[in-house]
This record gives sequence, C-alpha cells and structure tokens, in this order.
Amino acid sequence: MNTEIKYRPAYALAIVTLAPSEGIRVDSGAMVSMSDDMQIETKAKGGFMASLGRSFLGGESFFQNTYHAGSSGGEITLAPALPGDMFALEMHGETLLLQSGAFVACTESINLDTKWTGAKTFFAREGPIMLRASGTGTLIFASYGAIHERHLETGEKYILDTGHLVAFDDGMGFEVKKVGGLKSTFFSGEGLVVQLTGPGRVLIQTRSEDAFLGWLIPHLPKSSSN
Repeated sequence: MNTEIKYRPAYALAIVTLAPSEGIRVDSGAMVSMSDDMQIETKAKGGFMASLGRSFLGGESFFQNTYHAGSSGGEITLAPALPGDMFALEMHGETLLLQSGAFVACTESINLDTKWTGAKTFFAREGPIMLRASGTGTLIFASYGAIHERHLETGEKYILDTGHLVAFDDGMGFEVKKVGGLKSTFFSGEGLVVQLTGPGRVLIQTRSEDAFLGWLIPHLPKSSSN
C-alpha cells in the first residue's frame, strides 16, 4: 500500500494505491472516490462488543468498511469530515493513542481498540476513553487544522490544551490539569490542559473544535419567540 497526502494542511486528501487484492479498513464516511472494481465489505470489526466500545467510547463508527482492490490493484481517496491535515504513520509494532474522531483508515494488520486512560482524564475533552492503534502497518488519521509533531526526551514535560491533542505514544505520562485556580479555569478561555511526560511523540492540531464552536455559537441567529 502506498499513501500520498495532497492539498495539506487545510483540505488534505489521502490518495491510497493498493496492490492486487490488498485491503484497507476505512472509517464510515471517509471514502471520497475509488476504482470501479473495488470490493467493499461492511461489518462490525472485532465483534459487537469491540465495535460498541470503539463507537460509544472511542467516538468512531460502529461499522467499518474494508475495501479490497481488484486483480490489477486499485486506488481509493480518503478525507475527514472537518477541514484540516492528514497523517500517514508507518507503524512497526508500536502503540498510539488517538483522540476521538481522529481515525480515518489503516491496513488490515493494525489492531484498533479502546483504552481507559484513568479517572483523572474524566473532565478532559477527549474523555476517559481514547482509541488505541497497535501493530505493524499504515495508520491514517486526521486533525482539525494542521498537524504539528513534537518529540519529548526522557522525563521532559510538555503542556497543551486538551482540545489540540491529536495523538501520542502509549506509555507516556498523561495527566489533565486545571489552568491556575478554579476561577481562571472557567473564565480564562483556556480551561483544562494535559501534561505529557516523555519519552515519546505527541501530535498536535493547530485548531480546536471547541474553540471554534465557542466563537460560532454566540454568532448564530437567535430563534424568534414568535
């Protein structure tokens, strides 16, 4: 499988070229276009309970589509729901934790499940559950805005707004904290942050859905009482 990402970072499109009979798992709604002879299989991957966990807890679709190329290979293009960047990560046995809604597609060799990140994350934007991707193969995920990659050294601590977190290596220290005191948490416009501790990699999105909605909602027309 070969992946090329074009039109980044604002309106990224992943162009995936598949070998003959090769398959790719795609989140529902992410397919933009495909070769005419592509075969599609839709099912609850991993069984009912695993799919329910990914959907209800991890923010992903209950059903996932697996596309298989024809005898001559094929092409499929993919895009996320929100404007932003995409990232094709070649995994070699490592494990990555993804925020809700970031998953787009992966090779069939990648395992997807959910992970409880602890009660300390209960009030974080991502919630107590994140999607966990592990194995060897290609993982494609998306962000709102561009993706900024940061590598932390052993023991190095780094703080970011929870709404800007896309993914990070499993095993990194992860703790959600308030910004200052209770008053500043509610009125500073920042709210909660996550403190990550290296070693490991963190991927950050340059825009926040929460911040955009916070700006948009007050500007929406008010319904008339009449």
